[in-house]
Amino acid sequence: MTYVVTDNCIRCKYMDCVEVCPVDCFYEGENMLVIHPDECIDCGVCEPECPAEAIKPDTEPALDTWLKLNADYAEKWPNITVKREAPADAKAMDGVEGKLEKFFSPEPGQGD
Repeated sequence: MTYVVTDNCIRCKYMDCVEVCPVDCFYEGENMLVIHPDECIDCGVCEPECPAEAIKPDTEPALDTWLKLNADYAEKWPNITVKREAPADAKAMDGVEGKLEKFFSPEPGQGD
């Protein structure tokens, strides 16, 4: 098992999770974070820290697409271990449907 970041992170990008991760397995894109599935130790401390409830265990149904997206972009994006401020419109974007299709950016974030 591993944890994956799902669509509600897109344009919310709260970073509370990166501070609690004991193995620094978060990677930063322009408008979301991902978890490297091979680095995640399945401790689960990140899941309750996400205000957008965007982190899920990969054992939940229908997360194959998100597992692949997390694995692919964790190889391309920089590692992030330090919490920064969420985007100004994060609260407004929380819960918006169809974020992957409408807002996902494959561009990397700044990382540490």
